[in-house]
Amino acid sequence: MNHSLGMAIETLVAILLMLTIGYCILLNKRLTRLKADEHSLKAVIGELITATEIAERAIGGLKLAVRDVNENLGSQLAAATQMSGQLHKQLGEADNVVRRLSKIAIAARPVTNPEAAAAPVAKPSAAKAVAAAAEAFSERRRSNGLGSNGLAA
Repeated sequence: MNHSLGMAIETLVAILLMLTIGYCILLNKRLTRLKADEHSLKAVIGELITATEIAERAIGGLKLAVRDVNENLGSQLAAATQMSGQLHKQLGEADNVVRRLSKIAIAARPVTNPEAAAAPVAKPSAAKAVAAAAEAFSERRRSNGLGSNGLAA
């Protein structure tokens, strides 16, 4: 019995040794896969770092572009506001010129009254009225500082 007990222990040790070897082979395969995954993970991390750097540069470029656009739009908006004010003033001046011209045209119209047309004095008075209106217009033009084209200088 001594001999069969030794044989049973030896068999049990051999079986446990074979299980240990099998488990070691399994662990070796898992470690090999883990190393392969580690290399691919390092490659992915490298790509992420590169993509992050590219994105940071792109964001910096976009910030510069936004700053430039804001400055350009601000200056263009200021210029447009100034131009609008100038146009508003010129329209006011043009309106005044049109009013004065209409007054001159009304003053220069011939009299349609038959009694006044028969009198020879009516024509010289109309000519005098036109001359006076033209003189008043030229005086206003000089005093308002209007240029040769009739618009504010």
